[in-house]
Amino acid sequence: MGVAVELSDLAFAKRKDLNLFQITFLGTSASAPSFHRGLSSQVVQHNEHRFLIDCGEGTQRQILRSGLGFKRLNRILITHGHLDHILGLGGLTSTLARWEAIDKIEILGGRRALERIHDLLFGVVFRGVRPPIDVILQEIQPGLIYDAEDFTITAFPVSHRGADSFGYLFEEKPRRPFLPEKAEVLRIPPGPWRGELVEGKAIKLPDGCEINPDDVLGPVQLGTRFAHIGDTGRTDDFLEIVRGVDALVIEATYLSEEAEMAKKFGHLTAPQAAEFAIQAEIHHLLLTHISRRYRERDVLSEAREKFPNTNVARDFDSYQVRRGECEKVEN
Repeated sequence: MGVAVELSDLAFAKRKDLNLFQITFLGTSASAPSFHRGLSSQVVQHNEHRFLIDCGEGTQRQILRSGLGFKRLNRILITHGHLDHILGLGGLTSTLARWEAIDKIEILGGRRALERIHDLLFGVVFRGVRPPIDVILQEIQPGLIYDAEDFTITAFPVSHRGADSFGYLFEEKPRRPFLPEKAEVLRIPPGPWRGELVEGKAIKLPDGCEINPDDVLGPVQLGTRFAHIGDTGRTDDFLEIVRGVDALVIEATYLSEEAEMAKKFGHLTAPQAAEFAIQAEIHHLLLTHISRRYRERDVLSEAREKFPNTNVARDFDSYQVRRGECEKVEN
């Protein structure tokens, strides 16, 4: 796709529909980089929030090429501790510590992954010196790990050659939409009164008229749900957790002809990922972690034969995920 299109903070703030997650793929190759694909890394955005998921070698250069920049990129979620998913943390953390106006970096992951990251950062990058910013390594357990005003992130275990591998489920909280046509009928002026009603507070207008939230809010609507899974050799253990998500990012390291090798090394084939999408009633499937030995069109063909609503992600592809939709952002 070339360089990804980023919604600027201003453009994002002006959107009427903020009910979405946006994911930008920075690296989509398995194990080692190829000419066209870097190592595993993605940025997930929701309004002003940004999260880096994994940080393979070369990630900081991919961030620059994508146009995303380093601003507010101080929360990093790690799926597991294999080097092709963490080795870029050395360079990225050094850059953020020296040149970016960030007070702290939070790296969240399983215990084994954090042990390797600790050795990388404090045994090499910051060996013998105190980092100029706080570098926080936060061990996570299955369950809620982030709770914002309008969305949450839940970590769940996945199976990939050892313990402490995690997937991440991003979920917008249910909400009641504001109905402007009802507000107009009730002559509620634009401004703070409408905001208080959205927050569930009753208001009293200057003319003495009392308005309750039920007068202008619609029925409860479920929010957008998006799941990201790194390397995994099985899918049955998180089936119910991700059932019905609007988009699922998951690996497709092998083709069907090498299913035994996939099983041996704890990975999935493209058809296995597609079959899981059917079983879990996924709306849209985004495949990544593609081996250099395969052509992209072959991976896509095997997956779409079973689940047509599939895309193979390329470096710098960006997708917006809404309730029931997953749309690629074009140049």
